Amino acid sequence: MSGVQTITVGRGEGDQRLDRWLKRRFPHLAQGRIEKMCRKGELRVDGGRVKGSHRLEEGQAVRVPPIPEPGEVASRPKPGVSDADAAMIKSCVLFRDDHVIALNKPPGLPSQGGSKQTRHVDGLSEALTFGYDEKPRLVHRLDKDTSGVLLMARTREVAKGLSEAFRARDARKIYWAAVAGVPHPPMGTVRYGLVKAPGHGSGGEGEKMLCVHPDDVPRTEGAKNATTDYAVLSPLAKRAAWVALVPVTGRTHQLRAHMAEMGHPIVGDGKYGGSGQENLGDGWGAQLGGEISRKLHLHARMLSFTHPVTGARVVVTAPLPDHMARTWDTVGWAANDVPVDPFDEDEL
Repeated sequence: MSGVQTITVGRGEGDQRLDRWLKRRFPHLAQGRIEKMCRKGELRVDGGRVKGSHRLEEGQAVRVPPIPEPGEVASRPKPGVSDADAAMIKSCVLFRDDHVIALNKPPGLPSQGGSKQTRHVDGLSEALTFGYDEKPRLVHRLDKDTSGVLLMARTREVAKGLSEAFRARDARKIYWAAVAGVPHPPMGTVRYGLVKAPGHGSGGEGEKMLCVHPDDVPRTEGAKNATTDYAVLSPLAKRAAWVALVPVTGRTHQLRAHMAEMGHPIVGDGKYGGSGQENLGDGWGAQLGGEISRKLHLHARMLSFTHPVTGARVVVTAPLPDHMARTWDTVGWAANDVPVDPFDEDEL
């Protein structure tokens, strides 16, 4: 067992999460142990309490409590990525060069591990090294049930550059969704703030986000401003609509909560749909019935960003997952009928 240590964040180690920085120095340290040290205040940055997700800066002093030596930790064999999973995640690659990998994340696969989540993109990325010593790093995340373009960086420096681009809103994301009812007006902006709902576990709201009127955000504890642009691409009578969504801000469940607040929940969204019943255009229920899948109809269709090394503008589009493709075929919607960016006046 080591003693208490104070370690200075070195050059090139900035702008990475505390938990990942710590794991690189102590590979045998479990994520649960790191989170426990944070909760108890044993792990500190510049003397302050922090979470594992805290982003470090060069020169900061990290107080590290006594860490067991590798031999003192009960050894568990590290499961590898199965051949089937390796083939699956490689088949998801949409774009790859020496610096960046873009995936078409399948619905139902979490971006990262968490409570009861042992199979996720971050873990399966061990199969995406393509000759590099380290696995690629996630630059952003998608909800478990949301499919589409997910960007990964192949080196730490590229990850830093892409993270800065996302924070500066240089990266542009366009989502496709099928929603119950038809939003009016056909193009607009939702500016409701978001705050985590109270309660945890089976009796609480868990990860659900609640909308807050923009005027109430400053006086609502924990609320954050959130902005979503939307455009109706094709209505289906008054029953449903194909919409494009741009998350101007990147809050948890932002698109799902905003569309539900408008009275047009995303098809298949049990958490924000309000009911399992069919939506007849009255803003209640997130199902369309018939042959339409009950899975979430939300897909990260397009991501454009400035390449952090070459400086070129890269545009990546992801084909629809099977359940959404069947819905599009059923109602007669076709990708070729709409512009790549419906918010760009030059394309209209």
